[in-house]
Amino acid sequence: MTITQLKYCIAVAEHRNFTTAAEYAFVTQPTLSMQIQKLEQELDLTIFDRTQKPIGLTAVGKKIIEQAKLIVAESERMLDVVDQEKGVIGGTFKLGIIPTIMPTLLPMFLQTVLKAYPQLVLEIEEMPTQQILEHLEKGTLDAGIAATPLGMEQIVEKPLYYEPFMVYAPSHSKLSKEKTITSEMLTTERMLLLQDGHCFRDSALNICKLQHNSPTPFEIKSGSFETLVQLANEGLGITLLPYLNAKQLGQEHQGNLKSFSVPEPAREVSVVYHKRELKMHIIDALHEKIRAIIRGAIVYEDVKIISPKSS
Repeated sequence: MTITQLKYCIAVAEHRNFTTAAEYAFVTQPTLSMQIQKLEQELDLTIFDRTQKPIGLTAVGKKIIEQAKLIVAESERMLDVVDQEKGVIGGTFKLGIIPTIMPTLLPMFLQTVLKAYPQLVLEIEEMPTQQILEHLEKGTLDAGIAATPLGMEQIVEKPLYYEPFMVYAPSHSKLSKEKTITSEMLTTERMLLLQDGHCFRDSALNICKLQHNSPTPFEIKSGSFETLVQLANEGLGITLLPYLNAKQLGQEHQGNLKSFSVPEPAREVSVVYHKRELKMHIIDALHEKIRAIIRGAIVYEDVKIISPKSS
């Protein structure tokens, strides 16, 4: 029995197809199949039900795969211990970042991190929070950057920064004359929101104290802040923006931005990772670098954290 054989089995269990699993594992399909057959012969049992389409697991196969995941994770932990002992910040590190954070945060830290750790290979993918959590559970992501708190038992949250929400209210809005905004003021406005599935949308709903099924004022939903700003400029409503997105707007639009009254509603942004705590020396290094870069970029007096989960 080898770690490689176990990894091949896990790949087939996840992809439910030998060819796709082989592509994922960067081996030929005959090689992968032969190694799995050798393992089944050694164990004297059948792990996969090859008569099913897609391929399924036998009853004992399900137990084998669960154990295989634990063994592979512990083998990776052993390599992790060696790297930490050597103080090596290197190798491949897979990071997921949610869509409402990636465009503003990634350009701020990527160049600095790559220069600081030339041996580190970052594989970064934009994905929603739920997908990040699923990949962390599977072990196919090393860490994520997402809005927290999430309240997941197996997920550790390490806060990076707190980002206030801002109101974008062009001249057509009654709020354009206000110096600061309260959440109560938003209930009479037509609000432009991100589409369902974005945790930022849930936070916005919480700020506005309205429910997902409210018929008004939620009429238009978009997948990007840029679109929402354009629609607001056309007189179709107002919108909420994270602080970093708001500050990237052109000078001609800055006058339409309104801060909330203190304490400002804000989102907590954290590095999230599984309790297995693999590659912690890299996670800690990234956390320290990003915090140092973001410090001073966001200005606020006092904030109230708004959960990304709807209330």
